[in-house]
Amino acid sequence: MDTLIHDLRDITIRSISVSEMNNNVYLLTAKASGAQLLIDAADDLPAIQALLADAAADTAATPKLVQIATTHQHWDHVRALPALVEATGAPTVAGKDDAEALPVPVDRILEHGDTCAVDGFELTAVHLRGHTPGSIAFVYQDPEGAAHIFSGDSLFPGGVGNTQNDPERFTSLLDDVTARLFEAYPDDTLVHPGHGSPTTLGAERPHLEEWRARGW
Repeated sequence: MDTLIHDLRDITIRSISVSEMNNNVYLLTAKASGAQLLIDAADDLPAIQALLADAAADTAATPKLVQIATTHQHWDHVRALPALVEATGAPTVAGKDDAEALPVPVDRILEHGDTCAVDGFELTAVHLRGHTPGSIAFVYQDPEGAAHIFSGDSLFPGGVGNTQNDPERFTSLLDDVTARLFEAYPDDTLVHPGHGSPTTLGAERPHLEEWRARGW
């Protein structure tokens, strides 16, 4: 299976789906330096190690996993995190309000607007409150193309993430997604969710009021 989904100027983006819940794991590799950042070590360490091995082809440098980012605390997104940390020694980053719930110590706590920089690229942390208290979307701005949003379980094709029928949490999440994603990035922005298929902000934007009216 080809894990490469985007071959950009400075980085590649690879993805695999793991577990019975079809969790997406994303790997960004800097072409010049070989530095790698993985988003959501959800499950299946051997599959993640195979993903890392695939990405060795994306750089002339020596590839090295230098950061593991977690979008949110839910168990299905962190099952391989302890084993991956043990295998690679890579430091971890996560949102402030979810960090204590992770199964490993978090080396760097993220606030809204913080950046995660490695040698060759950086991601911007966007705090989206509602699916969990500390959910983070990670945004990569391609210098020659569209932005890429790794949205965790906060935004999917067809709606925002599950807020357990809590109107306050739903409103919080939709408000944040609207203000911090849809009002901040253009229609060609790609959305890479924590499960399932990608979408764009342009495909979803016409439905924001429909989502608000239905309440989920």
